[in-house]
Amino acid sequence: MSSRPGTPVQLTNLRRVYGGVAALDGLTLHMEPGEFIALLGPSGCGKTTALRCLAGLEDPDSGTIEVGGKDVTGVPTNKRDMGMVFQAYSLFPHMTARQNVEFGLELRGQDKTKRKTRASDMLELVGLEKHMDKFAHQMSGGQQQRVALARALAIEPTVLLLDEPLSALDAKVRAQLRDEIRRIQLDIGTTTLFVTHDQEEALAVADRVGVMSVGKLEQLAAPAELYSAPKTPFVADFVGLTNRLPARIENGTAYVLGGSVPLLAGSATGPTGTVLVRPEGVTIEPDTAGTDTNATVVSASFLGGHGRVIARTESGELVTVQVGNTQVTAYAPGAAIRLRPRGDAALAVAD
Repeated sequence: MSSRPGTPVQLTNLRRVYGGVAALDGLTLHMEPGEFIALLGPSGCGKTTALRCLAGLEDPDSGTIEVGGKDVTGVPTNKRDMGMVFQAYSLFPHMTARQNVEFGLELRGQDKTKRKTRASDMLELVGLEKHMDKFAHQMSGGQQQRVALARALAIEPTVLLLDEPLSALDAKVRAQLRDEIRRIQLDIGTTTLFVTHDQEEALAVADRVGVMSVGKLEQLAAPAELYSAPKTPFVADFVGLTNRLPARIENGTAYVLGGSVPLLAGSATGPTGTVLVRPEGVTIEPDTAGTDTNATVVSASFLGGHGRVIARTESGELVTVQVGNTQVTAYAPGAAIRLRPRGDAALAVAD
């Protein structure tokens, strides 16, 4: 990662308090040059406050912010050389797409010819070369957000900051633009901090994802590691759908749903606890003979690329199971079934 172009960023022990509530409570985060990090978490967890402190839009009560090895903690926003894209497109309505992209370059004193060339290049990069002379009201939401991205990139920022930039768009456009942002970021190599509440978004685009809770960073890891090996019960519960099931615990193994699963390091030692198991970590089979039933189907849903079955165990717990989309019709409500955990299914255990 460090071989990519880009600038290292270091947030160290940031603290920010509003009315006695800590929005940031000792946040430390290191970003490698050219790295794309997504901050994920529930509303009020501190992810946007962290981005705003890095941008210079807010000052931390304590802690330091370094960009490229220089302390910028007290430096004004307009001196930090950062590109920002927010949920609101914030385009100037009286300017064309090209003029919007040129604006930051004009403020920096770049001559007209270079401004026009740079703006054209950036709009081509985001796929809007045919819409350069349109005004904001003549473009869709997705196109306006692409203009905002081109404007942020035109100034060649040391760091790109994205604060919920896709949340106002519909699902299909959001997915397309998400992938486009990642492609552009890889091409340019700008160190990028992306704040989102959308788990799929964060897992799909980031080199590493940081999960935040009450002002603290619970875990920072590659998407696959975050999903398959969460470090805390909060991360296991927050990222992805998770079943919470009572289990017997012995020697690092949980016994649940008639099967056994190894526990992650740091799990409770027992003798009983709550096991967190992903829907795809549970196998399901019809029990037509009725000899090994441990659950009944509550509902089955077709979700396009896959299906979802919700079942109730004999002891009353609801369990969500992911199945192939062609299997949904095999599980009618009330049907007797047999559930088992996969051998690697357990994520964590809470007392």
